Amino acid sequence: MEVFSFYNVENLFLPDPKPVHKLDPTRSGLRNWDERRYRNKLFKISHVFQLMKEKNGVLPFIIGLSEVSGRKVLEDLVEMEPFNSEYGIVHYNSMDERKVDVAMLYDKNKVEVIDSETITFFFEIINKNTQNYDTTRDVLFSKVKYKGEIVNVFISHLPSKREKDINKPKRAFILSEIRQRIMKLVHEEKEHVVLCGDFNENPDDGNLVKILYDNDHEKVLINPFQELFSTRNYSTFHYKSGLLYDQIILSKSLLDNHVLSFQDAQVFNSEKISSRIRNFEGRPFRTYAGTRYLGGYSDHFPVFVRFKS
Repeated sequence: MEVFSFYNVENLFLPDPKPVHKLDPTRSGLRNWDERRYRNKLFKISHVFQLMKEKNGVLPFIIGLSEVSGRKVLEDLVEMEPFNSEYGIVHYNSMDERKVDVAMLYDKNKVEVIDSETITFFFEIINKNTQNYDTTRDVLFSKVKYKGEIVNVFISHLPSKREKDINKPKRAFILSEIRQRIMKLVHEEKEHVVLCGDFNENPDDGNLVKILYDNDHEKVLINPFQELFSTRNYSTFHYKSGLLYDQIILSKSLLDNHVLSFQDAQVFNSEKISSRIRNFEGRPFRTYAGTRYLGGYSDHFPVFVRFKS
């Protein structure tokens, strides 16, 4: 068996330098984000994957991550157990205003990275002044080889829902661009595709349904998280609403493949990484609630798919 996982790790930043003045803004935007809290966060994230290994018998061979601030935090993470420096990193700095990126970790003993690049998006050039553009997080693309099979991996963290969802057109545009790339890989290259990320939309939202079909309305991708969402499996919460923004979508070629064959999908909502507060039972144990430090893992649960291999 092999496991492919995605995890929004909620603001994995390096410790902030000591402020000159007490009210100076911090690089991370977090309150009192020091070395001790950073190390605790790294320990917590690595512990999640240790728990996942205990559940499945193996560590994920590929891990998509979002909300990481640069390569150094990833280097610090993969040095720890259970990774023990056996994992490689694919990461590029994006032009996101909060300086948070997506990244990929992979088991160097199983996976060879053939190629990788970022797909960057610019929005809203104002007054024909090219300095005034709105950037968002890049989509990370990696072409990897596993046991002789080529798998194309897209990792995304789409613009968030806020202010009456002004970002909805951006998400639609990004997914449309990614869809074009995926259709070419599936139809022309005849290669496997995995698209994962925090889409800031549920599996039944129009954008995520549309991406599953080609121009002839043939279904070329499957989203196993549609069924999970319909049975009230959630990866994150907003006030009282359960959401399944974190998903892993696969090309149909991975349904019945001799090397990697899709088995099932799950939200990894272990009690050990869930909130200890009765009112928030069954929700992720997060690092911060507003400015209040809780010392938890993340405000998202990780998700994973299992393959027979």
